[in-house]
Amino acid sequence: MEWTGEALLIGVRRHGESSVIAEAMVAGRGRHLGLVRGGRSTRLAAVLQPGNTVQLTWRARLEDHLGTFTVELMQARAADLIADRTRLYLSQLVCEHLRLLPERDPHDRLLGMALRLIESPPDGADLARFELALLEDLGFGLDLANCAVTGTTDDLTHVSPKSGRAVSRAAAQPYLDRLLPLPSFLSARGNASPDDIGNALRLTSHFLAMHLWSARQIAPPPTREPLIEILTRV
Repeated sequence: MEWTGEALLIGVRRHGESSVIAEAMVAGRGRHLGLVRGGRSTRLAAVLQPGNTVQLTWRARLEDHLGTFTVELMQARAADLIADRTRLYLSQLVCEHLRLLPERDPHDRLLGMALRLIESPPDGADLARFELALLEDLGFGLDLANCAVTGTTDDLTHVSPKSGRAVSRAAAQPYLDRLLPLPSFLSARGNASPDDIGNALRLTSHFLAMHLWSARQIAPPPTREPLIEILTRV
């Protein structure tokens, strides 16, 4: 079996003395792993950097085998990312998030959002939207369309930390100490202040921890908190 496709590299780990197992998001195919023979060589090590876009050719005898990758560099980003700490942290976080996806399950919307995040100037609002989309694609999407109590679609200001449903300002008043703030840019068009970005990323952090990190007994990506600190500076 064989296919060729464009991919974003999201992870690499050693395998044996000279090879690596590369992990990539492939358009139309999702998160895919493959063995790269000689992947620890000087030439291939520069190519096999998370954040780079490559063309992969995958070959295996059977569809459910790990298979091997042949790799050709299409767009090198690693050097530019290393030179910019904020972009590096953002790229590392996005790649870690993509590694939460099930293998070989297409998620082209997330791949497109990830590429825009990595290629554009760091944007906390877009990161929050990406994390919301990640939760949705994994089956844990938040319902921010209308108030869980009254059904109204106007003046939605909070989110229930249990149900993930929006709550309007009036309905939230008796329970403000129990609810999570909902920045308006997540449920409607508008600009995001540093405080809004901080609240949005705390909101996504709560549900990522509830449904993914704690559930899978894994630690949050170590770059996330330093990145949030940078993105929310006034």
